[in-house]
Amino acid sequence: MLNDEELLRFSRQILMPRFDIAGQEALKSARVVVVGAGGLGCPVALYLGAAGVGHLTLIDDDVIELANLQRQIAFETAQIGEPKAETLAARVRSINPAVSISVVNRRLDQAGFAHEVANASLALDCSDNFATRFALNRACVAAGVPLISGAAIRGEGQLSVYDSRQPDSPCYHCLYPEQGNEDLTCSEAGVIAPLVGMIGSVQAMEAIKMISGVGQSLVGRLLILDAWEMQWREMKLAKDPECPVCSLI
Repeated sequence: MLNDEELLRFSRQILMPRFDIAGQEALKSARVVVVGAGGLGCPVALYLGAAGVGHLTLIDDDVIELANLQRQIAFETAQIGEPKAETLAARVRSINPAVSISVVNRRLDQAGFAHEVANASLALDCSDNFATRFALNRACVAAGVPLISGAAIRGEGQLSVYDSRQPDSPCYHCLYPEQGNEDLTCSEAGVIAPLVGMIGSVQAMEAIKMISGVGQSLVGRLLILDAWEMQWREMKLAKDPECPVCSLI
């Protein structure tokens, strides 16, 4: 149940008839895993914490660097050298002290991801490498936990939602096979600052929709953004019947 302070804090959401108190209570009961506390993870965690998600688990093994500050908006110059996940958690708590936050300051293996998503409502991939994305996808498929995956580089971004509970939903592996993909990092290719905020904000919106049951999710659809031309494209995604990760689900 929501208390009086929560009814006031989240009043602008509760006022919407399709969301209402039921949607807000669903957010309060949710447990969300955010993998990556960088350009995408910052807006995701800030918006979900501010919106009233009850529990966040923030996973990142990196520390804040000067070059991060151009786009990782939760951090300040004085915090250079501090752990990203812990610093982001403190920033979220400063916005909404009622949020329960767990911090994981290490790089997880397959078993670690499986443990973290086991009791989650959903997970968000805000990472910057394929190894992490593939491991998180496998854990989410095995646990039946929806995965909201986003990526951004240069002036281009993309995102989709994968939900193995739905029989026709593809998984991340259906879109990208594990062989033949090489990581291209922002330090190598560059990224324009607002792009990660745009993609991260859409990830947060998809999470709120999935948790509350309001609206149509991006399951089976891939959104691609060209920020320089400000054009969104949508592609249909089909489940790979021979996918080694999700075909037996």
